[in-house]
Amino acid sequence: MKPFNHTNATSIAEIKTALADGKTTLIAGGTDLLGTLKDNILRDYPANVINIKTVPGLDYIKEENGMLKIGATTRLADIAANETIQKKYTALAQAASRVASPHIREMGTIAGNIAQLHRCWYLRKPENRFDCKRKGGSTCFAMQGDNRYHSILGAEGGCLAVNSSDTAPALIALNAKIVTDSRTIDAEKFFEVKKPGNTVLEKDEIITEIQIPEPPKGAKSAFIKFAFRKSIDFPIVNCAVMIGGDNPRICLNAVAPRPYRAVKAEEAIKGKSITEENAAAAGEAAVAEVKSFPEAAMFKKQIAKTLVKRAILSLA
Repeated sequence: MKPFNHTNATSIAEIKTALADGKTTLIAGGTDLLGTLKDNILRDYPANVINIKTVPGLDYIKEENGMLKIGATTRLADIAANETIQKKYTALAQAASRVASPHIREMGTIAGNIAQLHRCWYLRKPENRFDCKRKGGSTCFAMQGDNRYHSILGAEGGCLAVNSSDTAPALIALNAKIVTDSRTIDAEKFFEVKKPGNTVLEKDEIITEIQIPEPPKGAKSAFIKFAFRKSIDFPIVNCAVMIGGDNPRICLNAVAPRPYRAVKAEEAIKGKSITEENAAAAGEAAVAEVKSFPEAAMFKKQIAKTLVKRAILSLA
C-alpha cells in the first residue's frame, strides 16, 4: 500500500473542505476501500484519507414522525439486529444480515454499502492493468472479454459492471431516500450514473442519513440472495420486494450497472393474491427486458426470475 495522510474528521464542514482538493477520499468501515488501495486499482491514488466515523452524530437508528432514520455510519450488524427494522422494514434487516461475513458487518456501514465500487475483474485488476470505462477510460473490457457475472440488462455509460450492494435493492423496494449534506435523493435515482463513478454523488458531497417511510398498512417486505458461497460472497443476483398497499415494489441487483426496479413484475402482481402462479408470472415479467451477452444471460436470467418468485412467495 502506498503512503497517504490519515485524518479523523470531527465535522461535516471539515470533510467538505478536505474533499475540495480532489486528492482526498473518505473511509468509514474501510471494508472495500482498503482492498482497493492495497491493489492500487484506481487511476489516481488518494493523497489523503479522511475517517468519517469520528464525526459525532452519524451513527443512529431511530423512528420519527412515521419515518425510520439511519445515520450514515451505522454499522450493518446493528441494522440487521435492530428489532424495529426486523419487524417493520424486514427486507433491509435481511439484506444487512447477508452482507459478506459477521466481521465485515461489524465494520461496514450502510453508506459504504450503497456507495461501494462496482464489481468487475477488469475494473478491480491490481495496478490498474485495465484502464476501463468505469474509471473514465475508453474501453469496457467485459464487452469482448469474460462477462459471465456482468449485466444482463445492457451497458450504462458503456460499462457492463454490476452494482453488487445487498442493501441497495432493499432500500429501493422500501421507497427510501438518501440524505446528503446538500440534498435528498430518492434511492432509486441515487444510482443513475451517466459518468465514471458509482452514484450521483458529487465529489464533495457526503451521505448523512437514510430515510425510510413507514410501510403501508398490511405491507410486508423480504430480501433474498443467490451467491456461490453462503458464508461470505457478493451476489450473483439479489432481490427485494415489498407487497401490500396499492403499489408493490420489486428490485433486483447485480443484474445491471445499477439496481433494477422490476416495474413489469410489479404490474404483474399488483392487486393479485400471492399464489405460485402469480409469483411465477411476476418472475417472468421481471426478466422480460433482458438483453445480454450469452455467458451471463444463460444463467442469471433464470436466477433472477426465480428469486423474484421466491421472494414474493415468502410473504404469503
